Amino acid sequence: MNALIARLRAPFSNLIGSATGWIVGGALRDTLRGIAADDVDIAVPGDARPLARALANEHGAGCFQLSKEFNAWRVHSERLPFTIDLTPLQGSSLVEDLARRDFTMNALALPLDGGELIDPHDGERDLEAGRLRMVGAAAFSADPVRLMRLGRFARQLNLRLEAETARQARTDAPLLAGAPPERVLDELARTIRTGGTRESLELLDEIGVLTQLVPQLEDARRMEQTPYHHKDVLGHTLEVVQGVEEIVADPEPVFRSSAPRVEERLSAPLANELTRGQALVIAAILHDVAKPATRAVSPEGRVTFMRHDVLGAEMAGEWCMRFRTSNRVRDFVSNCVRQHLVLGFLVHRQPLSLRQIDRYLRRVAPEEVELSVLTVADRLATRGARTGQAAIDRHLALARQVTATYFGLIDRGPIRSPLDGAELARRLDREPGPWLKDLLDALREEVLVGRISTPDGATAFAKTWVPEAQMGESDQPRARRRR
Repeated sequence: MNALIARLRAPFSNLIGSATGWIVGGALRDTLRGIAADDVDIAVPGDARPLARALANEHGAGCFQLSKEFNAWRVHSERLPFTIDLTPLQGSSLVEDLARRDFTMNALALPLDGGELIDPHDGERDLEAGRLRMVGAAAFSADPVRLMRLGRFARQLNLRLEAETARQARTDAPLLAGAPPERVLDELARTIRTGGTRESLELLDEIGVLTQLVPQLEDARRMEQTPYHHKDVLGHTLEVVQGVEEIVADPEPVFRSSAPRVEERLSAPLANELTRGQALVIAAILHDVAKPATRAVSPEGRVTFMRHDVLGAEMAGEWCMRFRTSNRVRDFVSNCVRQHLVLGFLVHRQPLSLRQIDRYLRRVAPEEVELSVLTVADRLATRGARTGQAAIDRHLALARQVTATYFGLIDRGPIRSPLDGAELARRLDREPGPWLKDLLDALREEVLVGRISTPDGATAFAKTWVPEAQMGESDQPRARRRR
C-alpha cells in the first residue's frame, strides 16, 4: 500500500512547496484497494493551469486544457506512470469539494506534500466494509447521471448498495430523464466496457434507473411470451445481454475455428469509445424493445409480436438520437435490431446453398458477424418448454456456417460480373437504367456459384434473364436466380 501511495505522489516530488493540491477520486480509491491507477485526478485551489504546466515542464510531458467550463487540464507522457488530470476545487475549500462528490469512497483526498489521508465521510471504512454509500442526500439530485454509476461500481468493486442510498436512488431515478444525454451514454459505455453489464443493469432495475434509460422495458416486465421462452421480455433481454458479452469475451465455443477472426472483428473500434462487440451490447438491450408495442394474442390463444423487428429498429434509432450517439453507432444498432430474426428463420430451410447464404450476408451487411453473435445469444436465451436442444444446435451450426462462409468470401476477394453496366446495356441494346443493378446482382451470384466466368457467358445469361419481380410462382423453380 505504501508503495502504491508513493507511486501516486512521485511525479510531484520536485514540485512540493511551489504548488498545493490533493490526489482525489478513483485513483485514490483504487490505491486503497491495492490497485495501481492508470489515471490520477488532482484537485487544486484556484487555477489548475500553473501546476499543470509546471508538471509538464518537469517531465517533458504534453499539457492541454480538457474543459474550459471547469478549467480542467491534462498532463500526459510516456515518462509518467499515469495520465494526470488537474481541476480546481469545487467550492471554497477541500472540505466543500469532497462534500459535493457522489460516493464516500470517492470523497477522499491525499495531500501531494505527504500529509495524511483526508476522509471526512468515512469512505475508507465503507470500502473496507464493502458498502456503496452516497456522500449526502442531495448527491443524485445535484447530478442525476450519478445514478448510472451505481450498477457499475457495485459490480466492479463488489460492493453492496447501502439501504438509504438505494432508497434515495429510487426517489431520484425519474431525474435521469432530464440529465444531459451525452453523459448518460458515456456512463452506459463505461458500464459496458467494464463488463458484467447484466449484473449492473439488474441493480439499476432494482432502483428504477433501468426503465428511465429504456422506458419500454417497464412494460416488458412480466410480459408473457410464447412457450418457446422461459423468461418474460425483460428477463429475456437481460439474458441476451449476458449471452452477447460471454460470446464477445470467448467466441470459441460457438464459432470454433472462426473464433480468432470473430474476436478480431468484435474488438475493432466502432465509435463513442466502444468496440463493435461493446456496441453490440446496446443492440442486445434494445433488440426486443418493440415487443410491448406489438404484442397480440391470436384467436387460437397464441402470443405474437409481429414486426417487432421493424418497429424495434425505428425505436432503437430514436433511442440513439435521444442519447446522441454517433451516426455509426445508431446505424449499427438499428441494423442489428432490424435483422436479428432473419437467421432464425433460415434455420428451418437448412441445408442452405452458397447462394442463399450470400443473400443473407448481403441483407444484413455490414453487421454480418455481429448479427451471428446476437442471434446466437437470442437463441440461447430462449429455452421454454417447447424449445429442444436439437433446435438450438441447428441454430448454432448455421451461425457457424454463415460466419465461416463470410470470412471465406472476404478471403476470396470482390466478386463481380465479368461485364460492367455500360457494356451490358450496349450488348443488350438497351438504355442504362435501374434494371442494370438487379441484372448485375444476378450476374454476381452466377459468378459466385461458378456458373459464369467470361464476358460471353455473362452476355448469354443476360439475354435470358428475367427479373425475380416478374416471375410467377410457377416460373421460380426454372428461373436462373432460383433460391
